[in-house]
Amino acid sequence: VTEGDGITDSRMDVGDSKNWAGQVSARRDELTLKALFNEELGVVLQVRTAQRSEVMQTLRTHGLAQHSHCIGKTRPAASSIDAGKGELQIWRDAKALFSAKLSDLHQVWDSVSWKICQQRDNPACADAEHAAAGAVADPGMHLYMPPSLLDALKAPQAPALLLARPKVAVLREQGVNSHVEMAYAFTEAGFDAFDVHMTDLQTGRAKLQDFQGVVACGGFSYGDTLGAGIGWARSITFNPLLTAQFQAFFARPDTFGLGVCNGCQMFAELADIIPGAQHWPRFTTNQSERFEARYSMVEVLESPSLFFAGMAGARLPIAVAHGEGYANFKYRGNASQALAAMRFTDNTGAATEAYPYNPNGSAGGLTAVTTADGRFTAMMPHPERVFRNIQMSWTSLPSDAFSPWMQLWRNARAWLK
Repeated sequence: VTEGDGITDSRMDVGDSKNWAGQVSARRDELTLKALFNEELGVVLQVRTAQRSEVMQTLRTHGLAQHSHCIGKTRPAASSIDAGKGELQIWRDAKALFSAKLSDLHQVWDSVSWKICQQRDNPACADAEHAAAGAVADPGMHLYMPPSLLDALKAPQAPALLLARPKVAVLREQGVNSHVEMAYAFTEAGFDAFDVHMTDLQTGRAKLQDFQGVVACGGFSYGDTLGAGIGWARSITFNPLLTAQFQAFFARPDTFGLGVCNGCQMFAELADIIPGAQHWPRFTTNQSERFEARYSMVEVLESPSLFFAGMAGARLPIAVAHGEGYANFKYRGNASQALAAMRFTDNTGAATEAYPYNPNGSAGGLTAVTTADGRFTAMMPHPERVFRNIQMSWTSLPSDAFSPWMQLWRNARAWLK
């Protein structure tokens, strides 16, 4: 082809050919926008660089090669010389197309929820949560286990404890939904767990005298409204036969009891017939004025609780799901004399009343109480929902192992000898 033939369009000086470079650039920008704002279903996987080839090969094996792309990488957060620290950057052809601070993006992402919560819930809590969204100084969740807990987790349970299986009543009421996980944890620790509905006690099909342990489970008893745990307790205190049965159970020196969430409320309302529980508070509506379903940090405190033996000082994430978890000493109990067993902390490990790190606003972060002899403990968070590491939203521990929370049930079994 000769130069005069006019076929080599990139050399023509007429029509659209004069803007060839601009057209290509505009086309690439268009494709970039389509990629960034694609509304098709997709997923972003984060994998270690050393495993990237293996992951891509697995995707190719399943016919997903054309839909799989390496789109970026994280930067070392600890690097002070990293220009991209705390930022999201999007590059193409060695050109930065977009850059924004992660804290700013968190604030924008959270803004709609924040404005809704301001109108619907406690405005002060809504503002506190919004201010915490993407906070640069927040180190994130952590996990700390004292040597005593580490040693206990490494030591296998004595075979004898798994052979002789004491009976524990997994007590539930209408709407309770955590009884299966609770029964599994007790069974795994060496107990013989029995599903006991309140109607079983009311009709005489089951009697507490046949059990050495009782656990009042959580999860929406009575729809988790209007003091659900209080209503549960009233079904006992307004029934003379059940009151006498529970009172006799609590008085026996060889028994123990655990109340979780709604069960914590219920136990607190039975404090007058639980030896050593007279200073426990009533648990009322969260300060946020909303139901809280979160993954929160707590610290196990030094206390007589048999469930927390050897765990004092541990800081662990745990599942939270309650609408009425505020430890309210206005209605009953004594804050200076109640034996605290666990409290909420912020991500630095300090006890806190700040929302959302403390989801219910209890003074000093209080979220579990126990008796002087340690036989009875009431707690708001749900350890039975995170007794395996794989159940936890975040943990640095092996996913195929029991979580440190499993020690609660093992402690109970060891206490009975």
